[in-house]
Amino acid sequence: MKIVIAGCGKLGFALAKQLSAEEHDVTVIDLSTEKLGRTLAVLDIQGIAGNATSFKTQKEAGVPDADLMIAVTGADEVNLLCCLIAGRTGVRKTIARVRNPVYNDEVGFLSGQLGISVAINPELACARNMARLLEVPAALEITSFARGRVDLLKLSLPADTPLDGLTVMDFAKQGRKGTLISALSRNGEVIIPDGRTKIQAGDDMYVITPPAQIHKLLASAGIVSKPVRNVIIAGGGTTAYYLAKRLERDQIDVKIIEMDKKRAEELSDLLPECIIINGDASDRQLLMEEGLLNSDGLVSLTNLDEENMVLSMFANKVGHAKTITKLNHISFDEVVSDLPLGSIVSPKDAIAKMILQYVRAMQNTFGSNVETLTRILDDKAEVLEFAIRQKSEVTDKPLMELSLKKGLLVCAIVREGKVITPGGRDDMRVGDNVVIMTTIKGLNDIKDILA
Repeated sequence: MKIVIAGCGKLGFALAKQLSAEEHDVTVIDLSTEKLGRTLAVLDIQGIAGNATSFKTQKEAGVPDADLMIAVTGADEVNLLCCLIAGRTGVRKTIARVRNPVYNDEVGFLSGQLGISVAINPELACARNMARLLEVPAALEITSFARGRVDLLKLSLPADTPLDGLTVMDFAKQGRKGTLISALSRNGEVIIPDGRTKIQAGDDMYVITPPAQIHKLLASAGIVSKPVRNVIIAGGGTTAYYLAKRLERDQIDVKIIEMDKKRAEELSDLLPECIIINGDASDRQLLMEEGLLNSDGLVSLTNLDEENMVLSMFANKVGHAKTITKLNHISFDEVVSDLPLGSIVSPKDAIAKMILQYVRAMQNTFGSNVETLTRILDDKAEVLEFAIRQKSEVTDKPLMELSLKKGLLVCAIVREGKVITPGGRDDMRVGDNVVIMTTIKGLNDIKDILA
C-alpha cells in the first residue's frame, strides 16, 4: 500500500518504521528538514519538506494516488485539515490524530462531515487501557477481544505458584472454561506452547480467558489481588483527565498531583469529584503526606519518563500500590523490562497499534478483517482477532486437518457470544471471531495462518 504520513515526530517516526518494515510504500511530510533528515537517514522511505495542509505539498507527496493518509502532527486542527484536503484529492482513506478533549464528543460529527475515515485519540485510548489495568491489578498487560468477551492477560507467576511444573495440558484439564495459555516468556525467550510445554515459576504467562474467569485464574496461579479503591495520579495532563473521568464513573477515589497552578485550577473545575493537589509529584514528603503508603494505585503520568520510572519504583519499594508507568521516549526495552515499574503504557504505542490494525484490515483480500491487533513481548509476537465474513479453505474443517504455520496458535473462537477453547476437532465458521497468537509478522487475513 502507498501511505503518506503528515508529521514526523515520535509517533510519525514510529508509524513510518513499522509500516515500512511491513513493506508499504511510505512517504513522510514535515515542515522540519532536521526531523526529516534524521528519519530518512534511518528508514528506507521518502520524505517531503513542506506544509502538509498545502495541496501542492500533498500532490508532491503523492497523496492523490495514495491508499491512506495519516495525519499525526502536533496540532489537531492541522490534522483535520490535512485529512479534509487529502480526501478531496482522491486518497482512499484518512486517519487523523485528535487529542483535545473539546473534540472528543464530536468525533462522529467530524468523521462524517469532513470525510475522515478514523479519528483517533492516543490519550483517551491510553486512559482506557490504564483503567482496565486498575480493574485487574494483578495483570501487567490486558487486551480485550471480541468486544470484551475474551481478554488476553499478562501475568507474572510468583515463586510459590501452584502451576510450577504443570504442563499446559495439565492446566487445561483443570477445567477453566474458555481459558488457554497462549504464550510464555522465559529468560527473554518467547514460547508458543503445545500441550507438553511445562510452566515454570517466574514465567511471564499470557493467558486468553473470558472476564468472568479472571479471578479463578488468579487464585489457581497463586496470585493475590485486591480491588483498587483509591488512586494517586502524578501529573495532570490530558491522559490524567481522561483516566480520572473514567475512575470517577467507577467510584474510585482519585487524587491528582499537578505542578502547574493554572492547570490544577482547571482540573478542579473539570473534575469536581477528585482531589486536586498543586505540588511536585516527585516530592517524597508530599507523596507520603497524601497517603502513598495506603494507596491501592499509583499512576505516573508526568512529562518526564525518568521521573515516572523513579515514582513507580519508589511506590513499589514503600507500599503495595498497583503501579502504572507512562513511558514515551525510553527505548532500552531490555533494561526497562527488568525494573519494578508495574504496567508500562505509552500513548504513542497505543495509537501505533490502532493504526497498524486499520492498515491490516484495509489489506484483507479474502473476506476476513483484522478487528484487534496487539504486539507483545517486545514486538516478538502478535495477537490478532479476525472476523470471518466468508467461507475459505480454513473454514468448516477441524483444526487438526489444517496445515498451520509454525509459531502460531489458535487461541480462541468466539461464536454467537460464546468463547470456545479450541481443540483439534473444533472448526472455524463464517460469523466467528478467531484470536490468533503468532511470532510471524504481517498476517493480514485468516487464510495467512496456513503453511
